[in-house]
Amino acid sequence: MNALRTSLAAALVVGAWATVGLASGPASAATVDSVPATPRSTAGEAPASAGLLAAMRQDLGLTESQARARLAAEKTATALQDKARRAAGSSYAGSWFDPATGRLAVALTDGRRSAAVRALGASARLVRHSARQLDETKARIDGLAAPAGVSSWHVDPKVNRVVIDVVASTAHDNDVRTFVDRARRAGPVLVKQTPEGPRTFAAGTVGGDPYYTGNVRCSIGFSVHGGFVTAGHCGQTGAAVSGWDRSAIGNFQGSSFPGDDYAWVSVGNGWWTVPVVLGWGTVSDQLVRGSAEAPIGASICRSGSTSHWHCGNVLATNETVNYSQGAVHQMTKTSVCAEPGDSGGSFISGDQAQGVTSGGWGNCTSGGETWHQPINEILNRYGLTLHTA
Repeated sequence: MNALRTSLAAALVVGAWATVGLASGPASAATVDSVPATPRSTAGEAPASAGLLAAMRQDLGLTESQARARLAAEKTATALQDKARRAAGSSYAGSWFDPATGRLAVALTDGRRSAAVRALGASARLVRHSARQLDETKARIDGLAAPAGVSSWHVDPKVNRVVIDVVASTAHDNDVRTFVDRARRAGPVLVKQTPEGPRTFAAGTVGGDPYYTGNVRCSIGFSVHGGFVTAGHCGQTGAAVSGWDRSAIGNFQGSSFPGDDYAWVSVGNGWWTVPVVLGWGTVSDQLVRGSAEAPIGASICRSGSTSHWHCGNVLATNETVNYSQGAVHQMTKTSVCAEPGDSGGSFISGDQAQGVTSGGWGNCTSGGETWHQPINEILNRYGLTLHTA
């Protein structure tokens, strides 16, 4: 085992793409102790590792104090989401984290609900269309056959429309224009252009990387009791999985793609799971403590075996992504970059697991966008329990 792998083993996350932290052999015995102590936070700020703060400084352009304050504000906003929805009642039209104010913003169709929402500590925005109306519009669009030039579509509460992204070079193609015309008849729609279409981030075999299914390399997602979760396009149910050293880990116990993009793999043969997201030496390894869903606008980071650790913001939720293999539903879009081999890896916000990397466009040199399949959907689908610290 070379020096890099020795270091990763000591961190309890050998070969773990950057999420789960699966390790093989006794070298990982001190995993938890290998995670650096969390620096003391100041009053009103969320505790965070030095590595996470460094990544937020690099990728989001924040100072350390700004990063700490933002994490604290996002934690508060995350906890308010369900309360705000209940307070808004049938007038609820979506919510998102507003970095400019540091508060959760809630869209409402009935101004009489504003006081109840503001009493929770959120801001209120009056709009025309309710979340139910927008969700029904998106559902109707989901039923349309989308051509390759249509990248994705999602409900955007900030513009109070269903936003459809089309690849710029195909915007005037007849099939794309026909789809957009039909979508407009389904309800309130806003069309935007994106430079590239979506693709998955699986990769061919490369020596020394985290896990393999045949000649496909992907990244391990979050540890669950009995195994780990990852992307469905990385392998079919029953397929054998081997680790970075080509030793057997287990098998895909369930897998879905397209439609969904999630899977889970059993762990055995001397491998075990730990609640860690690997920092790859770029940041400190991160402990996973839960899976509360971050709101739109919140900061989020991703770890993967190819591009390692990068951060960005949540751009959209419940987005339908139109891959060449077929549409995948209920995805979350982020401004975090990714590259081939990162598929299946972890998205985390603070210490809360968010989802496993599915695909995107661009790369980590020129930038891009990436989608993940939310972790709670995967846990519920297979009856799994997230391994937490």
